[in-house]
Amino acid sequence: MSSSTPAAPADPAANAELRKRTLRKVALRLTPFLGLLYFINYLDRTNIGFAGPNGMNDELGLTQTMFGLASGIFFAGYLLLEVPSNLALHRFGARRWIARILVTWGAIAAAMAFVPTTSWMGITGEWWLIILRFLLGIAEAGFFPGIILYLTFWFPKSERAKAVAYFMVAIPLSSVIGAPVSALLIEHGHEMLWGMSGWRFMFLIEGLPAILLGIICWFFLTDRPQDAKWLADDEREWLKAEMEREESDTAARFHVPLRKSLTSGRVWALAFVYFGVVYGLYAISFFLPTIIEGFQERFGVEYSIWEKGLLTAVPFTFAAVFMIFWARHGDRTGERVWHVAAPAIVAAITIPITAYVGSPFLAMVFVSIFACGVMGSLATFWPLPTAFLSGAAAAAGVALINSVGNASGFFAPYITGFLADATGSQTAGMWVISAAMVMAVIITVSLGALPKESRAAGTANGADPVLPRDVR
Repeated sequence: MSSSTPAAPADPAANAELRKRTLRKVALRLTPFLGLLYFINYLDRTNIGFAGPNGMNDELGLTQTMFGLASGIFFAGYLLLEVPSNLALHRFGARRWIARILVTWGAIAAAMAFVPTTSWMGITGEWWLIILRFLLGIAEAGFFPGIILYLTFWFPKSERAKAVAYFMVAIPLSSVIGAPVSALLIEHGHEMLWGMSGWRFMFLIEGLPAILLGIICWFFLTDRPQDAKWLADDEREWLKAEMEREESDTAARFHVPLRKSLTSGRVWALAFVYFGVVYGLYAISFFLPTIIEGFQERFGVEYSIWEKGLLTAVPFTFAAVFMIFWARHGDRTGERVWHVAAPAIVAAITIPITAYVGSPFLAMVFVSIFACGVMGSLATFWPLPTAFLSGAAAAAGVALINSVGNASGFFAPYITGFLADATGSQTAGMWVISAAMVMAVIITVSLGALPKESRAAGTANGADPVLPRDVR
């Protein structure tokens, strides 16, 4: 550091004020924008769930199994390039790489509006839909783990769960806001443009914002704290020093090299925890509109497209509030393991009950509790791997965990759809969701989150240390 560079204040009170002021600026600058990106990302990823029962399945002749395949095939492409994409982000910088991801996924998401209803080039419409969903996954690969990695460049560990939660609140908000908006686009966009069906109009309109945001991203994001001209000199130097100190400390205490991050038993265990929780997330995200559609026959009620959109938003409204509260509680207490496990077990218990209640109101109550459990677990999960991974190992490890976890994005909608076709109801699929969540809880509680510091030498030598239950 040059002699002209402002030094961090020696006075503890002044240093605490500098920390608070700096992190507030970083949070206000980055988390709303990153949350907006993820909102659009998750909306484009899951809006097929709303298109299916509102015209797409009938127009393309999709069974529940084929609809599940089209929903889930996204993750086959997504998983193929997840780790390479995150390593590319680490090497080339978040600004360039995230901008590239946004533009390509937006173009493909919008192209889904033009899936043919008849055979074209020897390929039927349903298979064109599946091909585009596969390509959408390839285009999006690396976005989510890239953002998780990016947040580790800007937020200390003690602030990380809250930062991740503010980013991931885009998931429930994509349903709270996205479901009614999708309903309006489908209902009022029918034949508005080139004679398009409403679901096609929705795909087109919801795909375009990603392209625009990708262009903005190129100019708005900053790769690292030392490049942040929007921070004052003392703020920039404090944050740079703090993040370098934490990264150096993590590397010294746990020393997980790149190759080890891809073979570590602990990393793979956390990947299967994530698989179980995300299984519940995607099953409900893709099939909640279909479940609500089924209320009409099951309970003898009738809903308009707009009403179904509002009902879809209800569980995620509660989940958005709960995940922020739960993440802040996790950061405040420093406890991580039970902040993941407790809401997951609540979700595992409540989701099968939904299939046996006698009214749509009670069904929505239990679906809402389930959504809170899933989102609470997700909000507090990512501080676990990023607490012991750093540098390229963090890029690879986070991407691997996200890859394995998001494999459930293929299995969940496909299995749920297959079981619905085979049994004529959603009940069996809900029991499978419960089993996946129970698996996540068992692994989380069995392993804990971090190696004890006294075992760090074992990690450096390639061993997987025993994990404690308490990480404070």
